[in-house]
Amino acid sequence: MFLSLSAFKTIAQTGKIQGVITDKDGFYVPGANIVLESLRKGDISNFDGKFTIVAIPSGKYTLKITYLGYKDIKEEVVVKENETTNLHLELISESIALDVVQIRSYRLGSQSKALNTQKNNLNITNVVSTDQIGKFPDANIGDAVKRIPGITMQVDQGEARNIIIRGLSPQLNSVTLNGSRIPSAEGDNRNVQMDLIPSDMIQSIQVNKAVTPDMDADALGGSVNLITKTAPRAFRLSATAGSGVNTITNKRILNGSFLVGDRSKNGKFGWMISATINDNDFGSDDVEAEWTDEFAYTDLLGNEVEMDVNPYTNVFEERTYLVQRVRRSFSANFDFKVNDNNNLYFKSMYNWRDDRENRFRLEHEILDAEDIFIGDFTITDNTPTMFPVEVKRQSKGGIDNNRNKNRRLEDQKMQNYTLGGHHLAGSLKIDWMSSFAKASEERLHERYAEFESEYNINNDISDIRFPLFTAVNTSDFNDLSNFEYGEITEENQYTEEKDFNTFINFELPSDFFGNGDGFIKFGFRGRFKTKLRDNDFFEYDLESSYPTLAAIPTKNYSDADYLAGSQYQAGLFADEKWLGSLDLTSGDTVEDEFLRKNYNVKENVLASYVMTNQKLSDKLSVLAGVRLEHTKLTATGNNILDEDTLDGTLTKESSYTNIMPGVHFKYDVSDKTVVRFAWTNTLARPNYVDITPTLDVVTGDEEVFLGNPDLKPTTSMNFDVMAETYFDNVGILSGGLFYKNIKDFIYTFQSETTTNDFGADTAGFEVYQPLNGDNASIFGVELAIQRKLDFLPGFLKNLSIYANYTYLTSDANGIRNEDGEERDDLDLPNTTPNMLNGSLGYADNKLSLRLSANFSDAYIDEIGGNAFEDRYYDKQFFLDFSAGYTINKNLSIYAGVNNLTNQPLRYYQGVSDRTMQMEYYGRRITFGLKYDVFKK
Repeated sequence: MFLSLSAFKTIAQTGKIQGVITDKDGFYVPGANIVLESLRKGDISNFDGKFTIVAIPSGKYTLKITYLGYKDIKEEVVVKENETTNLHLELISESIALDVVQIRSYRLGSQSKALNTQKNNLNITNVVSTDQIGKFPDANIGDAVKRIPGITMQVDQGEARNIIIRGLSPQLNSVTLNGSRIPSAEGDNRNVQMDLIPSDMIQSIQVNKAVTPDMDADALGGSVNLITKTAPRAFRLSATAGSGVNTITNKRILNGSFLVGDRSKNGKFGWMISATINDNDFGSDDVEAEWTDEFAYTDLLGNEVEMDVNPYTNVFEERTYLVQRVRRSFSANFDFKVNDNNNLYFKSMYNWRDDRENRFRLEHEILDAEDIFIGDFTITDNTPTMFPVEVKRQSKGGIDNNRNKNRRLEDQKMQNYTLGGHHLAGSLKIDWMSSFAKASEERLHERYAEFESEYNINNDISDIRFPLFTAVNTSDFNDLSNFEYGEITEENQYTEEKDFNTFINFELPSDFFGNGDGFIKFGFRGRFKTKLRDNDFFEYDLESSYPTLAAIPTKNYSDADYLAGSQYQAGLFADEKWLGSLDLTSGDTVEDEFLRKNYNVKENVLASYVMTNQKLSDKLSVLAGVRLEHTKLTATGNNILDEDTLDGTLTKESSYTNIMPGVHFKYDVSDKTVVRFAWTNTLARPNYVDITPTLDVVTGDEEVFLGNPDLKPTTSMNFDVMAETYFDNVGILSGGLFYKNIKDFIYTFQSETTTNDFGADTAGFEVYQPLNGDNASIFGVELAIQRKLDFLPGFLKNLSIYANYTYLTSDANGIRNEDGEERDDLDLPNTTPNMLNGSLGYADNKLSLRLSANFSDAYIDEIGGNAFEDRYYDKQFFLDFSAGYTINKNLSIYAGVNNLTNQPLRYYQGVSDRTMQMEYYGRRITFGLKYDVFKK
């Protein structure tokens, strides 16, 4: 750094070249390679098509621009001392230079922007452009991201929500918006809800699988940077209007979006405003079960008898969900060129999603041993086939107003406001950014009405993938007077995370080895975060008014077309309109339902880094540096004794410092082939709820829940090697290996107290506490191909393929079972061994068709007290179809079908056939119009 600063004095009298690169239609071109060949100096255009070359001696030069799929450009430029030469360069497609319609078709397929950016990046990345996203029928950014190699998504209500990168849990990855960390509205983890952000609002997606020192280090699996659309070069208006239907409910889908932007006549001020809305009325059919291999009853002498039996279902549920999801997003972006050396920008995004939900749950749970006697049950071939259960019919809803509409309303918001600048001071590049972001989730007046009964059931597990409980006497199931008042409750939940970010970077030209372009870069960042959760819960005694289910309005939610199978018939439930109309006042607070969940955490992170990029030869370059991050935490939780006794709060402060070096090598085998190697160090901070110093003794359930403010962050040393070769027709063939050595991963330890450690009569209680495991390792292979099959004859030359495959194997040490013994039979949770994406596309001047597949293998999701209790996320295979037709250069139509395979969300316990949950969503059909007007 000192060498570069001294060199800065000697080059202060040089000049600069600054420019912007667009295509023929005026759209910005990222990833272009700009070189002054005589000086071996250059730059890569950013996502706004801009580039800057500094420290150029005065004189006349030839500037060369190369871009995959386009003609090379050579431009004569004159550089003067202490002046900035401004350029606007336009690329023309090499293969289709004159046909306007074909140029547009080529641009709409413009993976060239993404692949050129990926090719010229210093580190290992995957880049996807908004045009490429548009080829798939993906409404939210989570569904779009799952197409990228090495990524799979956890599904919620049929949409991709939580991102898993290279087998690492969602909370171990980072998601940023224009480089600013996106806060999470999740209460018990750091997961960013990817289904909150519409894909229409994003210009490109960059997945950094090997982070550089100038990036946040909390990206153990990787970092996803979402880049929003910016002000255009000239006037642009774009709009979409569409509709559709959900086959599970046969209810409509509505969606629309618009984007408008322009630039002032002098080119200094640019603006862009966009908005999108998606209104989706759908639902899901869900069956859930818990399994045990123990059976207990009371004998004739009054003694409790416990016996080992074959695994059977002891808890069984049928659920029907009805959901309306309204997703809105607004964005306003501005940029201002103060002068040749100073630019300012402001970017903003506001996402607002309403989830209105009714849920109708039929639950069966085996009675306690003290309530089961000889003659009450049947055991056949050591499997319980008939026994008494407690049965509950529960309706979930909300109040009757214009917002809730008798449904539980989950009001989620995510907003981000960013102010930044790019500056030149001689040969010193300076960029800075400050941002404020906030995510919140509010669920007010969430109501439950529950009516209970007891009767004997037949336990049918002849097919353990589809377990089934049926009443021995049908009248017990159908007679509503048998279902007595259980409870009516109302809950309010609020979770909020605020995030203030600021950073500044300095970059100077530096050529240590005399081989041309190089730089040294250093900077500082502060991230200041607060997270709180504030819930409450009330219970109401209305038994005298509503003694049984027969005393209130009901609805029948049995469905002959129930997607899990027609054998599942849920029956009658309390009407959601009746539930919403109740005047609930003077309820009793139920502390054990919410006190443990409430907390307040402050997390401050201060970081600095220094790195340099140098050319070791014409083909080999190295980027090396180190990042330092210091984390300070203050966490406050509740101390809860005997279920509902609050004994004050507990506060704990802690801090830790991480030093993380990294080295990246890039070797250009040819102008089309690149090999990269990276050694990096990353971390993942514990979930807020895990570090909260909470103690909760739940006497009724004989359970104890402990927080752990002494948790260490999970760290990883990572090794990556990746080779890529790029095709002239804008495609790629790549393959790579990666290895992660992970320390101090976090899991929930289950144990049993042997003494009264938590008060009187707490011996034998189950204790749950997050702990650090010892170490884990991940080894993986990535393969990908993307190309147009233009070597085929006739119309077949319009076909294209897109495919990628990732293989993972993992090992985890230091996980202990309920007896304190270390388990050696576990993979690291959330590491899926096989992931596959593929699509076959057809595109000519007018018509485009695409069939897309997405597969992810089963993986362990939650570690139980032993292998029998482990929960697994089952494999899933999605098949989607999309089509588009270009009417003219401004107007096109589109259609799509999601989830052709009717893939359910499925969990299983221990072995793959033993279903814990299977939730079906049906198919989603969409269609609409796209209109686009732009000026050069």
